[in-house]
Order: sequence, then C-alpha cells, then structure tokens
Amino acid sequence: MMPPLALPEINKILLVLILFLAVLIITVKDLLFLNFLYRIQSFFIVLVSLALYAPDRKTSLLAVASITLLSKVIIIPSIIKNAQNKLKIKRDVEFHYLTPISSILVSIAVFFAVYLSFSRLITELPDKTFLITGSLSVSLMFMGMIIIFTRQQTITNIIGFLTIENGVLLFSLFMAELPLIVEVLILLDLVMLIVLASLLAFGIDSNIEEFHKKLQPLSKFLGGQK
Repeated sequence: MMPPLALPEINKILLVLILFLAVLIITVKDLLFLNFLYRIQSFFIVLVSLALYAPDRKTSLLAVASITLLSKVIIIPSIIKNAQNKLKIKRDVEFHYLTPISSILVSIAVFFAVYLSFSRLITELPDKTFLITGSLSVSLMFMGMIIIFTRQQTITNIIGFLTIENGVLLFSLFMAELPLIVEVLILLDLVMLIVLASLLAFGIDSNIEEFHKKLQPLSKFLGGQK
C-alpha cells in the first residue's frame, strides 16, 4: 500500500486521464477506436505502477507494471482486434437503457456519490491520498458496469469487463497491494476469458439476443433426444 504521503502530481494526472478514457469508452461507437482507448488506459496504469515504483523500488510494482504491459496493453487488445476483424464488425451503434449523454451524466453522478461516501468514511487520514485514489478506482469499476449495462456488442461488453478489472488493479496498487501471485492469476484468467469470449463471439454474431436464437434449435434437438 502506498505510504501516507501526498500523491505525486504525475499520478494525479494519470488517474484523471484513466477516468476520462473510461468516459470515452462509454460513448465511442467505433470498435477499433474503443479497443485503442482500452489499450491507452491500460498503458496509463503501467505508468502509474512505474511512478509508484520509482521512490521505493519495490520489485512487485515493477513486476505488476511489466505483466500489465504484456497482457493488457499488448496481448488482450490484439486478441480483441483479431476477433473483431474476423467478425467484420466495425461499430457498436446501439445503446440499452441509457443514451451516451445520460451515460456520461450517470458516470459523473457515480463519481461524486463514491467521493462523498469515501469522504464520510475517511476522517482520520493525514492526507487525501486514499480519498482521491479510492474514489477514482471504485468509480472506474462502476463505469465498467455501465459499459456492460448499456452497450450491445459482445466485444464492447468484454471491454467493459476489462475496465472493471482496471479499476480493481488501480485499487490494489494504492490500497491493498495484492500479492503478485494474485495479480498474475487475475491477468491469466482475463486472458482466458478474452480467448473464450472471442471464440464464443464467432458463433453469436456479436450480441446476446442472436446467441439465444441460435441456441433454440440445439435446445429442441437435445429435448427430443431425452
């Protein structure tokens, strides 16, 4: 966990940029650009890890930065891009329940709600480090949920899940500092999830509703076999 010192300016800037990219991910319709935004967001998390590593030289932080760079900046976005190219889907134009503008407003409301909740719970810390980083990390998790809740395409939903994981990773860097082995396992699970979800996407034409339709003949066949 980060010591109770003032949060470096570079990390403040990076955290704001990470949150801003999440807002863009909520509203962007072009899937290639969406994947690019996720890649940049993950790269900023790598920079946050390196900024935390610089003063203390903790090997675990350097390892987390390296693993994040390899998996979340290189491998996972490449898998998503490959799946998108095979699906030949370029845009996600449909939104459920919320419009892009209302999604942004909900995200802003979520951030302030989280910030106010944390400010009431945290009264004895000598600085605002926990309040700022905790609010941003938890808000990022909720914004990932908003992406999953409002977007249509499977690939977009995958990026929403990965945005949630980015929030968890940020929270662990500043608050809990999860053991390195846990981080490795989480990232390996994510890689497997992306591989499976991408393979699944080839058979569902990129959305859940059509997947259910494709399952109906199989369900009838299996029912007739009983």
